[in-house]
Amino acid sequence: MILTINPQNPQGRLIQRAVEILAGGGLVVYPTDTQYGLGCDLTRKKAVEKVYRLKKRDPKSPFSFVCSGLTDIAQYAKVSNFAYRTMKRLLPGPYTFILDATRLVPQLMLTKRHECGIRVPDHAITQALVTALGRPVINTSAALDGHPPPLDSRGFEELFKNQVDAIIDGGPVPGRPSTIISLIGDEPAVLREGAGPWPA
Repeated sequence: MILTINPQNPQGRLIQRAVEILAGGGLVVYPTDTQYGLGCDLTRKKAVEKVYRLKKRDPKSPFSFVCSGLTDIAQYAKVSNFAYRTMKRLLPGPYTFILDATRLVPQLMLTKRHECGIRVPDHAITQALVTALGRPVINTSAALDGHPPPLDSRGFEELFKNQVDAIIDGGPVPGRPSTIISLIGDEPAVLREGAGPWPA
């Protein structure tokens, strides 16, 4: 199923359709402020496992997930004053922050050190999706090993061949990955340079 959604003013009924799919344990391809993402409801274990299989990802390298904002982040990660100030300055934006996780984060999504990666993309569709769902959504690039990233919704449809339940067509996105910054121990460390400038 392809849902064509306005990237500036997302249609509520279409967002709700995508939310129903996520809440039911479905997988959705969706646009962000960096690349198109592949995701599911963070709390749906079978859906999360399906994303791991689809991406051929080692569970020891967990995916990041999208939160709706700083208040949401504080439920899933331990946020120091320094981390809060840093994220407040940069979010929403093309950054993934590594933080110590709280008990709300499923074991499947944790590193050995109980850390997690969190995003708040500056994209109206992503924001509307996560806010309407009321829970975080898994975030990994909507691409598969050995295949070039698709350029449009039909490309995603061909790539995933009925392995996802919906593809949200929100138009073109920048195509660069997010910048990953660890805020563990209040010492910021850039783990990957991407679309978000650092130092910011």
